Amino acid sequence: MPKDTASHEKKAVLYRMVMADHLCPYGLKSKDLLERKGYEVEDHHLTSREETDAFKKKHAVETTPQTFIDGERIGGYDALRQHFGQEVRGADETTYQPVIAIFAVALLMALGLSWAFFGSILTIRAFEWFIAISMCFLAVQKLKDVEAFSTMFLNYDLLAQQWVRYGYVYPFGEALAGVLMVAGALVWVSAPIALFIGTIGAVSVFKAVYIDKRELKCACVGGGSNVPLGFVSLTENLMMIFMGLWMLTRALGWI
Repeated sequence: MPKDTASHEKKAVLYRMVMADHLCPYGLKSKDLLERKGYEVEDHHLTSREETDAFKKKHAVETTPQTFIDGERIGGYDALRQHFGQEVRGADETTYQPVIAIFAVALLMALGLSWAFFGSILTIRAFEWFIAISMCFLAVQKLKDVEAFSTMFLNYDLLAQQWVRYGYVYPFGEALAGVLMVAGALVWVSAPIALFIGTIGAVSVFKAVYIDKRELKCACVGGGSNVPLGFVSLTENLMMIFMGLWMLTRALGWI
């Protein structure tokens, strides 16, 4: 006879909010994570605010969802991730993920455009598109909340500290230069803009990070970012300087 394995089944009890006007996303994530880890989930729905408040009071917790495994309360979604040995990043913890995503997608787009127009991904135009598209993506991140960007920018940019409005102008200048460089048009407009903002930005970042040794968050992907100021922002500015010089050199027929 086959052995009785019921006692060896992994079971978890989950309490989550499922209401007509609110379906808790972290509850769904908790259920999904438990099932992916091989747990049979006893899924309890909290269908009203009163029921949810009563549950919180009974278990002395402040939030839902709440997961219980083998009678032990594990906690919410982050606690559950930690229970399974997964990384949980703190709200103020630095990360390069936004920048990696921007540069990776910009590169793939540039290679795709090169393939579509020239039948090859190994072209000079692909390199130009990569930098120009990256500039556009970075500008969009800043333009999502210009006020927040300008506030963070004031922490280190030398020109913005002298002329506050520059923090509001910068993302529009970066976007304009990027779009024109994608099109390969109006080089006499795009190149000087890229050179100007790139040079000031590079000097500002170098001074703040490598001379003054300040630990700041980078405004390169917009206000409120957790990207540390340093290599990434310096790279962004050096890319703009290079692209400005490159486009001018090509326009003058020197290469």
